[in-house]
Parts: sequence; C-alpha cells; structure tokens
Amino acid sequence: MNGDPALRQRYEQVLERIRAACQRAGRPVESVHLLAVSKTFPAESVLALAALGQRAFGENYLQEAVDKIAACRDERSAGGAGLASALASASAPAASVAPVASAASAAALQWHFIGPIQSNKTRPIAEHFDWVHSVDRERIARRLSEQRPADMAPLAVCLQVNISGESSKSGASPAEALELAPLVATLPRLALRGLMAIPAASEDFDEQRRQCAALRELFERIRARGGVGECFDTLSMGMSADLEAAICEGATLVRVGTALFGSR
Repeated sequence: MNGDPALRQRYEQVLERIRAACQRAGRPVESVHLLAVSKTFPAESVLALAALGQRAFGENYLQEAVDKIAACRDERSAGGAGLASALASASAPAASVAPVASAASAAALQWHFIGPIQSNKTRPIAEHFDWVHSVDRERIARRLSEQRPADMAPLAVCLQVNISGESSKSGASPAEALELAPLVATLPRLALRGLMAIPAASEDFDEQRRQCAALRELFERIRARGGVGECFDTLSMGMSADLEAAICEGATLVRVGTALFGSR
C-alpha cells in the first residue's frame, strides 16, 4: 500500500508546505488539517495515501465517491493483513499535520463531500459521508438532517460561500450565509462546523490573501452574532495553489488534490 515513492514524496512536500506556512503565520501546525481531494483517482490511490497516515479524503462526484468508499471498506475488511495492518504499521512523515478530528478508530477513513449538491442526491450523501462542505441553502440542509441515519453521528457541515461573487461558482452570498448559519445550527442531525469557499483563481499572493481574509471576516461575524453552537470552528479554504495564503488568513482545513495525487 505504501510502496509508491512519488506519492510519499508529494505527501511529504505538502505537509512541509503546511508546516512552513504555519510557522510564517505564527500558528501551531496542529491548527491546520489536511483534506486529501481524491476525486477522479481510484480507491487504490486513497489506500496508498492512507497507508502513509492520511485519514481524511474529499470527493466531488457522488456515484464515484459511493463506489470508492465501498471499495475502500471492502479492502479494509477483506484481509487482516490489508489496509488496517498497513495503517497500524505505517508511520506518517515526521511532525505531520494533524488529521481532521474523528471519533472513529485509528484505521478508519473519514469522507468529506465537497461538490455541489442536488436536492435529489441528499440521501446518499447523508448516508455515506462524515462531513459536507457545500451546504448553501436551507432546503439542502433540512434534507440532509432529515435523511441522516439515526445510528450515525450528526453530519458535520460547512456552509459554502461564494466569496468572489462569480456567477460560475456555487455557494451562498455572504449576506445569505449570515442568515443561514443560525438556522442550520438548529437542525438536529447536523453539526454546523464552519464555512467553505473556493476563491477566484489568482497567482497574486496578496489577492489570494484578500479573498481568504473576506471569508475569515465573515466567519468571525457569524460567530460573534451567536446562535451557531460551540463546534463552529472550521475555515475550509486553500487548495494546491493557494494554501499558504489561506493559512496566513486563518484556514483550519486545506483541500489539496493535484499537489498530492498529481494532475488529473
């Protein structure tokens, strides 16, 4: 499972980028979590990265994700010497970035849905994922809460905010997010964790920071208004090209795909 030297090298490079960004920002490395975005990559790639110590994986496409989750679960349960054994014996790179918190066992993988949500797709999302980062309207939130199985922990959710105002992007406006947050926090089978955004693409570091700062400021406004619960603690922003700027502006979770798995 952990025999891909190129994957190990990319993983270590991403962790080092996160550590360096935390150091520059004066933040403890444990304050930033890495979400490995595995969309379009096979279950074998997930298992290989899991064997290096990564636990949290993000998916955009529902059917692909459901199949991949099942394949990883089957692999873990099929052979005692399979993934569970590899996870128990594999050591992550030194001083690795903290995994996303989970009550699951050390060998368990955690699955995050990060793609747009259609109303008729909420049930399988509610049934298969631990986190959802892309809640942007009341109807979706209510359906996820109603359809979350009773024997599963409340579904952790982030509100997706269209911080750049681009018409091509999903997400609530900042004003809509201000009103949506306390409503979502009241839904019994959801745990409102924070905000997510996909800033407009830019190679300018200052512009990257400006957009990330806008999400942080909205996060702080929502928290200051109250009514969102004690677990409202997550800023999901920053990807392969802009994770340093996001960490400078307070990101607690960065979503990295290309820099880990290579080009799609």
